[in-house]
Amino acid sequence: MNITDQLSHLMRGVDTVVPETELADRLAEGQPLRVKLGLDPTAPSVTLGWAVVLRKLRHFQELGHTAVLIVGDFTAQVGDPSGKSETRKRLSADEVRGYAERLLDQFSKVLLPEPLEVRYNSEWLGKLDMAEVLELTSKVTVAQMLERDDFRKRFDGQQPISVMEFMYPLLQGYDSVAVEADVELGGADQLWNLMMGRVLQERYGQRAQMAMTMPLLIGTDGEQKMSQSLGNYIGVTDEPSDMFGKVMSIPDTLMRQYFELATEVGVSEIGSAMEGLASGDLHPGDLKRRLGREIVELYHGGESVQAEAAFDQVFRQGGVPDDIDEFALDDNPTQWLPGLMTAAGLTASNGEARRMISQGAVKIDGDKVEAEEVSRSEIAGRVLQVGKRRFVRLGP
Repeated sequence: MNITDQLSHLMRGVDTVVPETELADRLAEGQPLRVKLGLDPTAPSVTLGWAVVLRKLRHFQELGHTAVLIVGDFTAQVGDPSGKSETRKRLSADEVRGYAERLLDQFSKVLLPEPLEVRYNSEWLGKLDMAEVLELTSKVTVAQMLERDDFRKRFDGQQPISVMEFMYPLLQGYDSVAVEADVELGGADQLWNLMMGRVLQERYGQRAQMAMTMPLLIGTDGEQKMSQSLGNYIGVTDEPSDMFGKVMSIPDTLMRQYFELATEVGVSEIGSAMEGLASGDLHPGDLKRRLGREIVELYHGGESVQAEAAFDQVFRQGGVPDDIDEFALDDNPTQWLPGLMTAAGLTASNGEARRMISQGAVKIDGDKVEAEEVSRSEIAGRVLQVGKRRFVRLGP
């Protein structure tokens, strides 16, 4: 593949590349690049939002470049302050470890097995002594830190910023030094952190990495970026019917973004589809079904047809899917519904479960449930439904 074709493949859906012209020059050198992506294990699922940058990492793999996936088990305990208006709650080491174990299997649904390096940043960050930490902090100034928009707004608003939060971009930048990255990928909100990696590499005597950012995928609510804490996400391990149903729930205005960032449909084909949508030659519902099938196909192979049929059974016919999982209740006469929902795989966390209950999105045999504690005898043998697409039959 010539340089022009490689650039076309790698630049699909990209928001920013810094320096803008360097990627073509580095590709022309003919040497495999080390392409870094750092992800902090702060949630239990890989979402389509995360998959945007993971799929870009795969695009580099497809051209023979080495994907360096950094599991931020150390930085996750510090907490990325990007986009935050207040000090972020810290996670414990046990929480981070638990999330990391769950996420590693999910990464394999997107990335190729080779060429791939999976590294934990505790490998080097956990070993820094005080002299090395002080050396790291000497590489930048407080004035440089306050150039970052979210820090500046908090400082001007007299809101607290901990010194530990200042450390986060330094630690992320040091990751680039440790793995000698040539390119670092991230979401659009990560550009400042990625640029810090360039600064630190130069000050440690390395060739500065390129920074490549991707747009942030909007969640199913059509308003905010996809987030597990907001419950507006689609997970790459969601059941095919659930995944298809969630795609069908997104606003029509998001279809172009989802086609461009969450599928491998060709750019020209997407453009033609959007023209058909604008002219009225293509019905939005038909195009959204195509989108749902494409996304399910990426993560579940040939199960898109069955997923679409299951969607039709539930939404067009108002029924319960034929093939739903069963979940055995324990012997407690009173059941705590948030814990039950999470254990049954209907929600990612107890917090999400409580939000779904408070929003009136939880039903038992079609009847809305508003209490967090329910009687075992009243729910045994019945169907528990969360939202419009998640069902489980509660065992006796």
